Amino acid sequence: MGVDLRNKVACITGASRGIGRSISLALAEAGAHVVLISRNLNKLKDVESEIVSSGGKALVVQADLAEEKEIVSAFNEIKSRIKKLDILIGNAGIGKAGKLIDFSIEDFDKIMAVNLRGAYICCQEAMRIMIPQRSGYIISISSVVGFRGYANQSAYSASKHGQMGFIKALAAEAQEYGIRVSAILPGVVDTEFGKAIRPDLDKSVLIPPDDIARTVLYLLSLSEQAMVDQVYVRRMASSPF
Repeated sequence: MGVDLRNKVACITGASRGIGRSISLALAEAGAHVVLISRNLNKLKDVESEIVSSGGKALVVQADLAEEKEIVSAFNEIKSRIKKLDILIGNAGIGKAGKLIDFSIEDFDKIMAVNLRGAYICCQEAMRIMIPQRSGYIISISSVVGFRGYANQSAYSASKHGQMGFIKALAAEAQEYGIRVSAILPGVVDTEFGKAIRPDLDKSVLIPPDDIARTVLYLLSLSEQAMVDQVYVRRMASSPF
């Protein structure tokens, strides 16, 4: 893509695997100092090792996005150790399939805690750094279920619809400070989560995680005169529009 992210600081949530890992590696390769956030410290360190061994810079911060104090602590660490934040990739998410009538409220609450509440708090904390800078870019990795509904995905769909609601409002609020906000809405991606929530789909028709990373790089490559609010990346095997 040719985007130059040297001297930029990029924070990626859910960075330890899947889409988050691919984005982290891509942004580090483009020159960004990446902050890797996830619950899984061992897998975060694996991603950090890949980045550092290729000459990149990474900071590992363990945090559970279901816990407000851990999110606030993570962003305080960014402020104290790196002093700025140019890019937030809100990627962390969980989900579970099941019929609405059988779905436990405990599982519903867990999904909302990470996908909606946790994502909301991450954006709050990022804005607290970006507003004084009067610059920054927040990219939310949402989902096709952020605007469509699928059987057996009621809780996950509700969380992503809610996420899209606050992202649209945030985009309107952030613009006056020179802060950009976009959403990427992928179809099913070839990750552990994607295969778990859609076990009916063959691996061969799933979107490679690197395609989502390239979509992030595309957004970051745009001039200051151009803005893309949202990008829907569907499976080629699915129906258009």
